This record gives sequence, C-alpha cells and structure tokens, in this order.
Amino acid sequence: MVAIFNQSFNTRMLRCCIIVMMMCLPLCFTYLLAEGYDFNKLATFAKQKYGDEAHDDFIELQQLVATLKNSPESEKLSQINNFFNRKITFAEDIHVWGQTDYWATPLEFLGLRAGDCEDFSIAKYVFLKAAGVSNDKLRLVYVRAEMLENNRTVIRAHMVLSYYASPQSDPLILDNLVPHISSASSRKDLSPVFSFNDKGLWIGNSTKPKSNPESNLSKWRDVLMRMRADGIE
Repeated sequence: MVAIFNQSFNTRMLRCCIIVMMMCLPLCFTYLLAEGYDFNKLATFAKQKYGDEAHDDFIELQQLVATLKNSPESEKLSQINNFFNRKITFAEDIHVWGQTDYWATPLEFLGLRAGDCEDFSIAKYVFLKAAGVSNDKLRLVYVRAEMLENNRTVIRAHMVLSYYASPQSDPLILDNLVPHISSASSRKDLSPVFSFNDKGLWIGNSTKPKSNPESNLSKWRDVLMRMRADGIE
C-alpha cells in the first residue's frame, strides 16, 4: 500500500479492520493448516507461466527450504527473509497488475519477481511454514509506517511479517523495506493496526485473537484458494 494517509486515516483503517475480520473464515483457515507444499507442481507451473528463470527460482527455494528443516528458527527467518528481499523488486500493484490492491500468490510473486509489501509478507509466511516454523508464531501485520519522502515525514499503510518466539515475546519484524530483521520494539517507525494468519485476527498489540467470522469473500480467502490451486495446501 502506498497511498499517503490524510485525515481520513481512521476511517480507512476501520474499513480495513472490518475487511480483515471478514477474512477470518473457517473455510479459508483450513487451506494452509495441512502445510502441504508441492514444489514440483510449483516449479512446473512457474516454467509454463513465467519461463526458465522462474522455474530455477523455485528449485532454489525448494533446496533452501530442505536445508533449513533442521536449522534454528533464527536461521530460517534470516534465510527466507533474505531470499525474497534479494530476489524481488518492490513494485506497486497498479504497475504489476493494473489494480490498486492485488494480493499475489507466491507463484505469481516469484514468477514475476515483482510485488508490494503484502506479497513479500505472504510469501515469507508461506515458506517459513514450509521450513517448519509453527503457524502460531507467525502473523501478517498491517501497520502505520512513518517514512521520509521528499524531505518530509509521511505515514503509509504497510504490511510486514512478525515472528513470536513465544506468545508474550517482543516479536521480530521481517520487512521488505528494511533488509535486516529487528525487534518490534526497536521499530519506532511502525505502529501495528491489526495482524492475522490463517487461524485468527488480532487488533493492535492484543495477545488474544478476535473470532468474528463472516461468511463473505475477501482478498485473504481468495489468495489462499489460488495458492491451493498452485500446489500450496
């Protein structure tokens, strides 16, 4: 997300919260819980849709995930974060997809080697789970991000991935805009609004997930369904 916030920020974020609460559907939660990853299918689709380079990227990713299976979680975080930050060029959805807000699957994201903050966060989330990091430790987080632009501070909507070593711990932040992983408490430029994974939704810094499922379509449900079709269960 790249639109500069103005006085309508609170209204916009309220709408976002309502949308994400609609995302938390029992139906969509089942899609990633099995943690099935068909890398052969992903690599085949990548070659068919995006060419040899995309195929090779998925083979490289498959090998990385395999080597990380028995590694410390700190190494998994570092390697997966670096892989996507190194491979992918940040690009706004309007330039990649012709839409103001599109959530790409990891196949689309790595296949095109371009995407925005949601795409980085979703891909890191998916493949950290593939490497054996528990879903309970990972959340996609919408934040207010303070950024310096044209010598002035602006506030933008942004998404990062957070990792909780324990439910009460200071989470670590994986961010496409900042190459190194750092603690949330050290990122004074970020203010969490809400976070989610395929099990629940949390508001702000809450430690207890909200449970108010709505039977409606959403970008989260949609991207989960498309990932399943790509070979990510």
